[in-house]
Amino acid sequence: MNIRQAEGKDKTMADSENSETLDDLEELEELDELDELNDESDDEELSYDEIAQYYSSTNPYTHSIFPVLFINKKLKILFSNPAGEQMLQIHKNLEGQYLTDLFGKFLDLQDIRIIRETVLQGTNGYCWKGLIHIKSHEQASTQTKIFLFPLSIVSENPSEFVVLLDDVTKENMGLLRRVFMSLLEASRLKDNDTGKHISRVNSYSKRLAEELFDKKGYERIDADFIDNIGYLASMHDVGKIGTPDDILNKEGPLSESEWISMQEHTKNGAFILSTYPHPMAKEIALSHHERWNGSGYPFMLDGDTIPLAARIVSIADVYDALRMQRSYKPAIPHKKTVEKIMESKNTQFDPSLIDIFYKITDDFNDIFENNRDS
Repeated sequence: MNIRQAEGKDKTMADSENSETLDDLEELEELDELDELNDESDDEELSYDEIAQYYSSTNPYTHSIFPVLFINKKLKILFSNPAGEQMLQIHKNLEGQYLTDLFGKFLDLQDIRIIRETVLQGTNGYCWKGLIHIKSHEQASTQTKIFLFPLSIVSENPSEFVVLLDDVTKENMGLLRRVFMSLLEASRLKDNDTGKHISRVNSYSKRLAEELFDKKGYERIDADFIDNIGYLASMHDVGKIGTPDDILNKEGPLSESEWISMQEHTKNGAFILSTYPHPMAKEIALSHHERWNGSGYPFMLDGDTIPLAARIVSIADVYDALRMQRSYKPAIPHKKTVEKIMESKNTQFDPSLIDIFYKITDDFNDIFENNRDS
């Protein structure tokens, strides 16, 4: 069979498919039931490699910077350009899969019904657009706009469709993070911590989280967790924006009342970050001074009741604080710093995390040395 014959066959199939109804979709109560649609035979004689090769040589989307898929009326993927393969790296061999398999768990059932109506009945001129969040354990979340429209703009009864994907994650997250970074900059004006301190804490925290990835007992650490803690660790002391300057910059020991006031920065930070869309931000700000044995503040949490992200940032923050020279103390060398942290295993710090930390202390030292304060 040649391509022209294949196209004629597809048109015959498309005409017959227009008589399908949505009765079976309307009865669906669970997303998995869409598999019944996907199991229908297409009776296609051309292999998907042949179809993909044909589309690659005949369409302008092949080298587009935007991820592009071609689908038929049964939502089966006929072609994916290189940008699409790269963006959807959590899936292999996209050709031959169904759009519902690819995005089903990220779309509402109602959205899937609307997409089906769009390609079968021509709802809204055979066009649809939406926003989905794609994620996996290995790949960080992406906020993706989807645009679906006919491959042929002149066909009155199209049988093939373009699915254009636009990753707007950096745009949306960049704006959000710039807003919160402004708050962080304001807090730094009141404190003696440097910008390199907060960037180092980010790097330590991310490195420790990476080491926990895929380790038994840390299943919640996925690509999103690592990405988030690599930014949100820097926000741990943002609540100091509400702490009086004379307390923050006092060279001697704090009085009891001053110490109580200082401790409030955890609650202030949690309040400031409560509007951040990921709960990790609030968890870190509120709990990074809690201790494994329950002697920390503000709520004297102990053990696993302390959020994991806060336990990680606690180690990172203390390591860097010990290494730094401050007005009230000299800098402590790396080896001595590690010894001090190891001494606090089971008291201040999570013992399991300290065991992991000890294996990568050279990486912590490298981060400090490569990002020294000028």
